[in-house]
Amino acid sequence: MMNRTMRFFGLYFIFCIVIFSGCGHGKKRLNPDISNVKIEQVKIHRYDLDLFTVNPDQLQTNLEALKPAYLFFLDTDLSDPAKLAEMKAYLESPRNQEFHAAVVNQYKQITSLEKDLSQALKHYGYYYPGFKVPRIYTYISGGDYDYPVQFADSVLLIGLDNYLGKDFKPYVADGLPAYRISRMSSAHVVPDCMRVLGMITYPVRFPGNTMLEQMIDAGKRLLFVDAMIPQTEDRLKIGYSKEQYDWVVNHEAHVWTAIIENRILYTTDGKLIRSFMADGPFMAEFSKDAPTRLGAWLGWQIVRKYYENQPKITFQEVMTELDAQKILTMSGYKPQK
Repeated sequence: MMNRTMRFFGLYFIFCIVIFSGCGHGKKRLNPDISNVKIEQVKIHRYDLDLFTVNPDQLQTNLEALKPAYLFFLDTDLSDPAKLAEMKAYLESPRNQEFHAAVVNQYKQITSLEKDLSQALKHYGYYYPGFKVPRIYTYISGGDYDYPVQFADSVLLIGLDNYLGKDFKPYVADGLPAYRISRMSSAHVVPDCMRVLGMITYPVRFPGNTMLEQMIDAGKRLLFVDAMIPQTEDRLKIGYSKEQYDWVVNHEAHVWTAIIENRILYTTDGKLIRSFMADGPFMAEFSKDAPTRLGAWLGWQIVRKYYENQPKITFQEVMTELDAQKILTMSGYKPQK
C-alpha cells in the first residue's frame, strides 16, 4: 500500500513539474538570468524627509545646509526673498504637512523599495548594458497627481504622497475617482517608475491611426514594464485590480472575438478607439466588471507572444518595430475560449 501511495505522489510531482514548466516556458525570455549584471545599488535620497526638518524661522541658513545634497531642488539663489517666501509657504501649508506626516508614517524605511528598484534596473542593464543608474529622489508633490513619477536630467523623482493607499482621505476630498485611487499604493511605485523609464527610453510618438496600431504601441509599453519587473504580478503592471485582472483573463477570447467580428481592428474611428484605449472605471460596452484599456491589454498579449515566438528578434527590435500588422501576424496570437 505504501509503495503504491509513494508512486502516486511521485507521478503527481512529476506531472506538476511538467505542467508548471510548460506554463512558465512562454515567459522565459522575459525572465532572463541577471545574476551577472553589475550596476550601482540604488540609493534613494529623502528630500521628502530632510526638507521638512528645516526651521521656517531660519529658512535660508537651513536650506543652504541642505543645498549640497539636494542641488536638483535647491540650486538657486536662496537669498531671494520671493523664493524664500514660496518655500516657507510650502513648508507651512497644512495640506503639505498632512501629506508629509502620512509619508513619514508609511515610508519611514524604504529599504525594500531600494531593493526592488535595484532589481528592476538590473533588468534594464541586461537589455541596455552600460547605462548609468539615475539619481533618485523622493519628495512631497503636494497632490501633483498627474505626475507621480518624473524623469528629468538623469534624475528620477518619486512623489511618495501619491502612494498612500486607498484609505488616505485627501484623495477622495480632492475628487479623485476610485479607479485612480485604487492604483495609488506602495505596490504601484516600481511599476510606475518603469513605465516612466520606458517613456524616456522610447519617447512617446503618434502610434498610427488604426486600432491595431494603437493597441500594439500600448502593448509594447506594457512589454517594457513586463521586462523590467517580470516577477511582479501582471495586474500591477497594467494597473488592474484583482477582480479586473480575473475578468480580462477569463474574457480575453470574448473581447478579441468581438473586435474581429465587428471589424474594429482596423478602424480609424477615434471615439471607438478611445473606448478601448482610454482609462476609466469600467468598459460598459462589455460589462460593469470589465476594466478599461482592453485594447492595451490585448496589444500587450500580442506583443508578448511576438517576442516569445521569435527567438532571433531582440527585445530592442521588438520595441522599435513599427509594423503593427507584422507583429500581429508573426505573433500567432489566438486566445483560447
